[in-house]
Amino acid sequence: MRHQKKGKKLGVDPSHRKAMLRNLSANLIEHKRIKTTDARAKELRRFIEPLITKAKKGDLNSIRQIAKKIPRKEIVNKLVNDIAPIFSSRNGGYTRIIKLGFRDNDRASVSLIEFVDFETVDETKEITESE
Repeated sequence: MRHQKKGKKLGVDPSHRKAMLRNLSANLIEHKRIKTTDARAKELRRFIEPLITKAKKGDLNSIRQIAKKIPRKEIVNKLVNDIAPIFSSRNGGYTRIIKLGFRDNDRASVSLIEFVDFETVDETKEITESE
């Protein structure tokens, strides 16, 4: 029985699900928006929003906790140094999910998940690159 189990199974075993959420979150941090199925986007939101809240603290313990979930140093640094400061005044709701319709081959509902201040994230990146 699934008593007190949270989250969707997503049709895969637990280790695959863990790896999939890690990769989806790394891609979201890297590209600022990704297109995926609706169920995966909803689970990704549950996975990444606590990481952003921890990244806003910016202390060593928080960075280590994030690194346990996302084991790529450059992605963790990007989250802590680039994305978290943008959300410093926001208390939650860092991502938005936009439904795009259905895939042609299997009719799975497809969504776009992106950071709420997506334009702001891109502008700060362009400003730092031009300097």
